[in-house]
Amino acid sequence: MIIVRITMNVLPEKQLEVMQTLVSMIEPTGKEAGCMSYAVFCDLEDKGLFSLLEEWETREDLDYHLKSQRFGALLGTKALLCEPPKIQIHTVSRSEGMEAILAARDKRN
Repeated sequence: MIIVRITMNVLPEKQLEVMQTLVSMIEPTGKEAGCMSYAVFCDLEDKGLFSLLEEWETREDLDYHLKSQRFGALLGTKALLCEPPKIQIHTVSRSEGMEAILAARDKRN
């Protein structure tokens, strides 16, 4: 699984424009092959700070998305930002759930 986190610090006068762009991308990106999840978040304390969190099945699926016009439109918002977007791509080789928490807390149920 590949996890992508993109953080964008948006100019105050461009927040609505960027928010509309990001929200319009949720449904179509979520339908792309290999997209496990795609979500947009706004910081509660700083309304100009947006984060995208994406999960992809494979690197090939992500690469196809990165080459898309839709992702190009996202990159096109850079003129509306206070600074370049912070982009992090993480390759996850293992995932755990509640069992890891219970084990760490030394509980059985």
